[in-house]
Amino acid sequence: MTQRTRVMIVDDHPMVAEGIEAILETYDDIEVVGTLSSGRQALTAAESLNPDVVLLDLNMPGMSGLTATELLLEQRPDIRILILTMHDSREYISTALNHGARGYVLKDVPTEEIKTAIDAVMRGEQYLCTGAEASLQPRISDGREPLTSREQTVLLELAQGKSNRDVAEALNISIHTVETHRKNIKRKLGISSTAGLTRYALEHGVLQGTGEL
Repeated sequence: MTQRTRVMIVDDHPMVAEGIEAILETYDDIEVVGTLSSGRQALTAAESLNPDVVLLDLNMPGMSGLTATELLLEQRPDIRILILTMHDSREYISTALNHGARGYVLKDVPTEEIKTAIDAVMRGEQYLCTGAEASLQPRISDGREPLTSREQTVLLELAQGKSNRDVAEALNISIHTVETHRKNIKRKLGISSTAGLTRYALEHGVLQGTGEL
């Protein structure tokens, strides 16, 4: 008998998590080993549940999916992280991939595509759903200098209203480094104020409400 792929679902919306679990349990080659509601729970459970693939939401209380991705991979480098979210902004997708996610799937995809994505990352491939691929296409009309991976991460933190000190502690870097990143982000985006930075984050989907699916 072929060994089944062990899948752990991490999403703070019970109806979403239960729906995904019900879909995946219809496949003979998949075993859902756990359905959790936070990144912290995932970190605690990953050792005992031993998942091959983690379906991970981005916006969850207490710990973001991005932070959970980094920490899960530090703990278990062999785990394949598959982001399953509603956020289709370029910044979210590229930052998630830079944090080590192997795939990115939007929650409005046909249900069978989640299975396709799991199979792809289990083969060692990167998987992006059509909507995510479209968001990553080069912006021909946008002449801005692109943000680096670290600048994207800092922007995500700043967009949540965190101070330079808070960002420095969260990313384990110095306050001076955060200030340098903030200046570079403002320069590259052509934004002069912190309020403008937050507005950019809202308009480009970097900052989204955590109450959304």
